Amino acid sequence: MIKSMTGYGRAQQTVNGANISVEIKSVNHRYFEFYSKTPRIYGFLDEKLKNYIQSRVSRGKVECYVYIEALEAEECTVAINHSLAGGYVKAFAELSERYGIVNDAGVTALSRYSDIFSIHKEEADEDKVWADVKSVLDVALESFISMREREGEKLKADILSRCETILEEVSFIEVRSPQTVVEYNAKLLERMKTVLADVHVDEQRLLTEAAIYADKIAVAEETVRLRSHISQMHEFMQSDIAIGRKMDFLVQEFNREANTIGSKAQDVEIAKKVINIKSEVEKIREQVQNIE
Repeated sequence: MIKSMTGYGRAQQTVNGANISVEIKSVNHRYFEFYSKTPRIYGFLDEKLKNYIQSRVSRGKVECYVYIEALEAEECTVAINHSLAGGYVKAFAELSERYGIVNDAGVTALSRYSDIFSIHKEEADEDKVWADVKSVLDVALESFISMREREGEKLKADILSRCETILEEVSFIEVRSPQTVVEYNAKLLERMKTVLADVHVDEQRLLTEAAIYADKIAVAEETVRLRSHISQMHEFMQSDIAIGRKMDFLVQEFNREANTIGSKAQDVEIAKKVINIKSEVEKIREQVQNIE
């Protein structure tokens, strides 16, 4: 199924005592580019998020935001630096003795010196945190991919419609091109009769000139190739893998054939059709830039 590179998905759930929300969005990019923002203490999630999302997304500039709010108090312990605390107690006693002041350094006084204490939170279980985040990520990712698929269907319909328009113009050119040879032959005969008056016209020479002209303006090879490219575009549209870059190359081939037909055309009506074809090719090219 064709997917657009533009998408958005969001999910929020409470998992194992934590409120987790995941937001994913993407825009066009030639390759896969990833950026994530997670709480600082969960920095280990960044690489896991990238690898997991890349397994489902081939192209696009993808941004992923993860928010984790603990609803339950996290267990922590307070450690005391007894060596430092003893140093403070000893210093207070020395001050009291030397200067004859009251030593009122109790526990409350010592608590003001934060360097005595260190707080240790229980380290997060990375596997557990990842499992919790992944369960929410999966929901956001499904929403994200569904949007890309819906947008892809719109792109597909538009591109195929433009391909049909191109085929209509190609059909006109295939019918019109041989007619221009006949018209050229008639004009050439009329011109030679006017110039040569009563002199006999060499019909063999006339046929040779017409054949040279026909070969010069022949576009059958180009129209056949253009039809083949459009047929291949239809096949690409049925693909289940990322096909955007191949489609981009194919559209370049569309344009090459149209340019060749235009350079060979010696007819105003064909020239008009070539302009229409190139206009449709350009619109297809713009749409293909959005496909994964």
